[in-house]
Amino acid sequence: MTTSRKIFLASSAELKDDRREFEVFINRKNKAWVSQGVFLELVLWEDFLDALSPTRLQDEYNRAIRACDVFVMLFFTKVGRYTEEEFETAVGQFQATRRPFIFTYFKNAPNTAPRADLQSLWAFQDKLKALGHFQTEYHNTAELLLHFSQQLDRLVANGFIQFQADQSPPAVPAGTGYQATLTGDGAIAQGAGATAVGAGGDLVGGKNTGNINTGTRIGGDLAHGDKILGDKVGTQINTGGAAYVGGNVRTGRDFVGRDSIRTQGLAARDLEALFAPLLLAVVQHAPANAQATAVRLVEDLKAEVAKDKDADDSRISRLLDGLATMVPGAIGSLVSTFTTPLLAAVTGPVTRFVLDKLKGN
Repeated sequence: MTTSRKIFLASSAELKDDRREFEVFINRKNKAWVSQGVFLELVLWEDFLDALSPTRLQDEYNRAIRACDVFVMLFFTKVGRYTEEEFETAVGQFQATRRPFIFTYFKNAPNTAPRADLQSLWAFQDKLKALGHFQTEYHNTAELLLHFSQQLDRLVANGFIQFQADQSPPAVPAGTGYQATLTGDGAIAQGAGATAVGAGGDLVGGKNTGNINTGTRIGGDLAHGDKILGDKVGTQINTGGAAYVGGNVRTGRDFVGRDSIRTQGLAARDLEALFAPLLLAVVQHAPANAQATAVRLVEDLKAEVAKDKDADDSRISRLLDGLATMVPGAIGSLVSTFTTPLLAAVTGPVTRFVLDKLKGN
C-alpha cells in the first residue's frame, strides 16, 4: 500500500525555471521512494483548469492548499496579492490542524526589479518576522533542492513520512559525517563527544581535518592554526599564534599571516558557479540513502581543485571515480564540469584518464 503526501508549490511566474527544476526533483525522489510505499504528489497551479469556475479560480487554489501536507512558497523580487493570500491560507490551515508544514524560500540573486516590487517583498518579510516564521535564502536551484531534500529527510525522521516496514533507507554507517539544520534558538549536538552550538554561532574545536560546514561555510583543512578557506568567518578562532580574522572575509586570492589563507588563484565565487550544475545533478540523481555522502564528495572535489597547482591529481581522480560510481546519473555533468577550461588546467594525467573513461560510459 502506498502512502501519498501532497506538496503544494506556490510562487510567481518569474521563478518558472526554479519551479520546473523543483518538479523534476520531486519526480526523481518518487522513483526512489515509491518502491518504499511513499508517493509525493506535487500540486501546481499550472495543473488547474483555467476555465470558468463557480467561484474565483484562486478559491480552487486555496482549497487545494488546505488539503496539502506540505506547502512550499518561492519568492524573488515581489509578493503579489494572491501570493500573500495563498500563504495566509496555509498559515490559517496550519493553526487549525497543525498542517501543512510551511517552507518559505527567498531567492538571493542579482535583479533589476522596480522599487515598488521590492517594497512588497520587504513588507512581506517583515510580516514573517512578526509571525516568528523562519525563512531560507537560496542562490540557485541546487541550494534550494538540497535544502528541501534535507527537510524531507527530517519529515521521515520525525515519522510524518513513513516507509513500509523493512524498506526504509539503511542507517548511516558508523564513522560517516553528520549534518543538521538549526531553526531558531537552541543548539545542536551530534556524534560522540559533540559540543552544542547555539543559533547563529560557529564553533570549531579540537583538531579537525577535511571539510567543516558551519552554515556560514568554513571549508578546506583546519588543524590548530592551519589553513582556513571559505567565504565568511565569524566568532572567534584560536589559530595558535596565526593571524585572527573577524567579521566578513572573502578570499578571492591570498591572505597571509603566520600561516596562509588562499584559493591559489581560483576564486570561491567562480568555483560555486562551476560546481552548481554538478551539485544539482547529484541532488536529483543520488539515491536517498547516499545523497549526503554524494554531496560531501562534491564539496571535497571543490576543496581540492581550489588548491589550483597544488591540487592532488590522484585524489581528484579517486573522488571523481567514487562519485560516478555512486551517482551514475550525474556522470554527464561531472565530465562537463571538469572539462571546462578553468578546471582542465588543474587536472593532471590521472584525472584525465578517469574523465576519458567516464566519457565512454
